[in-house]
Amino acid sequence: MKYCFGIDIGGTSVKMGLFDTEGNLLEKWEIPTRKENDGEAILPDIAASVKDKIAERKIAADDICGVGMGIPGPVTPDGDVSICVNLGWKERNPGRELSELLGGVPVRAGNDATVAALGEFWRGGAQGCKSVVLLTLGTGVGGGVILNGKVIDGAHGAGGELGHIVVNPDETLRCNCGNYGCLEQYASATGVVRVAGRILASKPEQASTLRSIENYSAKDVFDAAKAGDAIALEAVEILCKYLGFATANCAMTVDPEVFVIGGGVSRAGAILTDGIGKYFEKYTPLLKTKAQFALATLGNDAGIYGAARLVI
Repeated sequence: MKYCFGIDIGGTSVKMGLFDTEGNLLEKWEIPTRKENDGEAILPDIAASVKDKIAERKIAADDICGVGMGIPGPVTPDGDVSICVNLGWKERNPGRELSELLGGVPVRAGNDATVAALGEFWRGGAQGCKSVVLLTLGTGVGGGVILNGKVIDGAHGAGGELGHIVVNPDETLRCNCGNYGCLEQYASATGVVRVAGRILASKPEQASTLRSIENYSAKDVFDAAKAGDAIALEAVEILCKYLGFATANCAMTVDPEVFVIGGGVSRAGAILTDGIGKYFEKYTPLLKTKAQFALATLGNDAGIYGAARLVI
């Protein structure tokens, strides 16, 4: 039997999976992401954990076909990372470094959201499709594009940065990327809360269950919307409008069969997908056959599946 590893590096933890080359997940585990000193311990920690698993499973070196790795930042086709803010990395090639730490085992790296899209394409909500766009709605908004079975990561590794499509040029609050009016400012978990807060502040006389919840979350906003809370419904409507606008523009560029919605916000379910679909329909009159919207099925495992697929 041949094996590979799928690695998904997050800001808090590194998710790791051992796979066979048929795509079966044999075991998964996590290690902490140690970001101190510009993340210098992250790759050595990953290498040590991989080596420990190889020893524990008594896997021969010749039976390892490679290691795939998802990284939270742009990754060029050559594996170069110019900057990875969440990890403290600048100007390095993490795949090459990890390969050296593992004694020459082949390592291939990609952007984490693009890798997650590959996972959903391969074993998740987009199985059977050739062209798919994944949107991960979490603390931020990530994206990945697969067109006719090929990952589209762009000339500079920024392909699929859908969270930073500008959907509201009149926004006055700056996005973390430095721009204004990015999709991430409205469609992320933090964005939903921020939008709801703006509405609450602008309508101080209007009742809302959100006013009684200290430090309410995106889930609280969606739960309130499902219960008919007018303020929450308005916040969700804004989120769906901008997601519909962004996906419509994306559809007119790459024409996917399906948009897969993942991340914590996707747990809202039909109120989210139906709302996006309404605006998508409005903004794509040219398309007779329109892309479908589906929820991701791999959850937090999408990244390790997609990372493994990079090397199988």
